[in-house]
Amino acid sequence: MPALEQFLGTSAGLSAATITRLTVQWQDEARAFNGRDLSAADYVYVWADGVHLNVRLDEAKLCLLVVVGVRVDGRKELIALAEGYRESAGSWADLLRDCKRRGMRAPVLAVGDGALGFWNALREVFPETREQRCWFHKIGNVLAALPKSAHPGAKKALAEIWNAEDRDHARRAVAAFKLAYGAKFGKAVAKVVDDLDELLAFYDFPAEHWVHLRTTNPIESTFATVRHRTKVTKGPGSKAAGLAMAFKLIEAAQQRWRAVNAPHLVALVRAGARFERGKLVERPAAEPVTSTATAA
Repeated sequence: MPALEQFLGTSAGLSAATITRLTVQWQDEARAFNGRDLSAADYVYVWADGVHLNVRLDEAKLCLLVVVGVRVDGRKELIALAEGYRESAGSWADLLRDCKRRGMRAPVLAVGDGALGFWNALREVFPETREQRCWFHKIGNVLAALPKSAHPGAKKALAEIWNAEDRDHARRAVAAFKLAYGAKFGKAVAKVVDDLDELLAFYDFPAEHWVHLRTTNPIESTFATVRHRTKVTKGPGSKAAGLAMAFKLIEAAQQRWRAVNAPHLVALVRAGARFERGKLVERPAAEPVTSTATAA
């Protein structure tokens, strides 16, 4: 996307008139994207996060509420992008209600940081959706409650939990973590124990999907690029322009996103199949076939 590269300072400069025209065009495209019909898309998994970007002028730092989903065929796709407050349940509820109004079905599982206002909003709008806390954020929170000298051992102990071969082994690793750190660092241990069901929810899904469901990496990795770009250009100029720029960058990145592992299993998850230790143990019951006799 040459125009985007130039706009972001990686090529020859653009005229002020061209920048203005592109900004208006991208804002229009972002508005159209956020108003599109979602009834034909079926998102089985979703990741949610609030991402802060620097903007210049006198406006406050821009926070983007981002929702990325996995369609029933296994493809990843941006669902929604809006300005809001990361910790605000109201901001997230507005976004989710709008998605539902436009035809979005309840996802089977949502993944995000525990600090998000997203969870209260999710329980209101899509109460049937299960919750998975992001391990990347959780590890950061746990380490923040520990002295630096304890970080190497704690990281290894936490990896024994999130990288366990199944839920039973993970629970045993939690017990070991509690035994090792509970006496001196109760607050750090509580950050794991208090959220344990939501931290281990991914174990109820196909093992091939665990690597995707443990963290919000699809958003984190994409926005590392967005943050870098906005930093290079000293902020995109305004909140509306910043949202438009982020939309165009994600749109470009999305073309390189890979489908989840074993994409054929996503449809089974949507259909209600049961998995134990990551393996399929019960397919969804087939719809009963009924027939009616008709007189000849």
